[in-house]
Amino acid sequence: MESFRPFGVRSLITHAIMAITLVGALLSALVLEGELGQVSFVAFVNFTAGMWICQSIHALGNPQYEGVLSVVRNRGD
Repeated sequence: MESFRPFGVRSLITHAIMAITLVGALLSALVLEGELGQVSFVAFVNFTAGMWICQSIHALGNPQYEGVLSVVRNRGD
C-alpha cells in the first residue's frame, strides 16, 4: 500500500480506471444488443463520469498537481 501513497500514482490509477470503463462503455454499446446494451453503456458512462469527478476533486486538493501527462513524463526520472 505504500506504493499508492504518492499523488501521481493515485492519479494514474484513476485515469486508468476511467479509460477502462470508457472502453467498456463503447464495447458494450457495440457488442450487446437491445436494452441490455443501452443499460450497460449508460452504467459504464456514469461510472466513468463519477471517476472523473473523483479525480477532479482529488486534483483540487493538491496544489503541486500539473496534470497526469506531467506525472507520466516525470515517471522515468
